[in-house]
Amino acid sequence: MSFGACLSSPASLSLLCSGKPSINGSRISASAEVPDFLSADWLQSRRKRPFGPRLSFSAEEAVQHQLDALKYNDQPRQDYGIEVMYRFAGFDPFERSTYFGRFFDLGQFERFRRIFHHSTYRVLLGHQERKILSSLYPKENCYKQRVWVRGARPEEEEIFQFTMVQRVGGSWDGYWLTESLLHDGDCFSGGLAY
Repeated sequence: MSFGACLSSPASLSLLCSGKPSINGSRISASAEVPDFLSADWLQSRRKRPFGPRLSFSAEEAVQHQLDALKYNDQPRQDYGIEVMYRFAGFDPFERSTYFGRFFDLGQFERFRRIFHHSTYRVLLGHQERKILSSLYPKENCYKQRVWVRGARPEEEEIFQFTMVQRVGGSWDGYWLTESLLHDGDCFSGGLAY
């Protein structure tokens, strides 16, 4: 049976032409014929998407969210704060990066995680207090912020500098990503279990 032959019947023409489809005077519900491909908990699972960069975040908010994630690092699971930092990281995982000051291969999350557990950067994990020392926009799409952090252990305090870069073009256009997180001293002078 051809498509033209199907349209020859008055019932099929009324289905195509009228705003209110009916067959023999009864109304047809469109939702009954359209399959539902989304699960019942789709909306809830969408709300639970991993926390990371958002287009609506300013550079200051992006730094604040990263520091908050590190403060509560092990909530809701172990090293979740470091995962958030990894999502904000603006380096190419297929190239060596100067994210921590020196050239490291940070493409694997485990290598990135280990550096945060190094003695100098671990002050950020579960820190008690922090204070913004300075903020600066050296360029339109670059933001730097120095932060003093007091850790959870006695006499543990360090100063770090965040460098945020706003991407232009591509899928991350307009997002603020972390170009580097630097310690004020030579934090790797004692070596690093990398």
